[in-house]
Amino acid sequence: MTMLSRIFGCFFLVFLLLAGSAYGKNNIDQLAKDRKALYLKTSALTGVRWSVLAGCDQYARNVSALRSEKQKTNELINIKFSKRTWIGPLNPNPDDENPDSIALFGGIGRDGNGDGRAELRNAEDRLYTFAELIAQSGPGQQNTRIGLWSVYQRGKAVDLIEDFARLYEKVDAEDLYKHAFPVPLQYNHDFTSTWGARRGWGGRRIHEGTDIFADYGTPVRATACGVVEMIGWNKYGGWRIGIRDIQGNYHYFAHLNGYAPGIHRNVIAKPGQVIGYVGSSGYGPKGTMGKFPPHLHYGLYRDNGRTEYSVDPYPALRIWERQERQTNDH
Repeated sequence: MTMLSRIFGCFFLVFLLLAGSAYGKNNIDQLAKDRKALYLKTSALTGVRWSVLAGCDQYARNVSALRSEKQKTNELINIKFSKRTWIGPLNPNPDDENPDSIALFGGIGRDGNGDGRAELRNAEDRLYTFAELIAQSGPGQQNTRIGLWSVYQRGKAVDLIEDFARLYEKVDAEDLYKHAFPVPLQYNHDFTSTWGARRGWGGRRIHEGTDIFADYGTPVRATACGVVEMIGWNKYGGWRIGIRDIQGNYHYFAHLNGYAPGIHRNVIAKPGQVIGYVGSSGYGPKGTMGKFPPHLHYGLYRDNGRTEYSVDPYPALRIWERQERQTNDH
């Protein structure tokens, strides 16, 4: 990915983080309710868990938002199909909405709302059709994974969707999009924009994050609600944690001095929850400490449906710091 693309990703990330403010809260709440009602209805018809359908739709929404800022991510359902896939590759009628003839020509379009038509533009029909594709692999979690793989042909997509499904099952909708600054503001801390700077240890590479300098033992907090996707030692990052949020952002915390109790892989962390402590671990074999001043390396990554890449977290950090300071002042 070019530097220009990375810079665009940075600014677009801020757009995503603040997107909720572009719509009224009542509209957002109603949209969430309408989506869940449709997930539940489709789940009852097909046997696919509603949270899995929600996870698939969220995955589509995340990818759509990243690939084109002009695409609307506030549609009822973001799962889409090409017209040719929907009606069948040999179908002579490009506007066919008859489920029987669509099936005859090898199309996947199905009638999800019982009106006798399989309409590509209809959210219920699209979601029902999609759920039926997954359901073909059979019931149960393992078969659902197989069904997801058959649709996406990408293991990372399956893992992300399962993370999103868990978040939808376990977390209140209003908490899914909250954020927190990674260090409590009452502790001494300082940071500047260092993303893209050169790093030499272990070979030439760029710095994929922002360093927040603080004292040893300063609490490190989750910046978003998400699933702990990775935890443990890395020769570059030392003791580190990676958390995946509902928008597909991967929040990376490195050079820790230790982890907070109860933090382990697959646990759900809430924004502001203490997950570890500032240290100076890394740049060597397991247990290496003290090769640099204590600080938190915070990185932010996005997945666009094809690959995962780093974006500059500095603007988001400044926003979260300012928002938290304003909240504390009140």
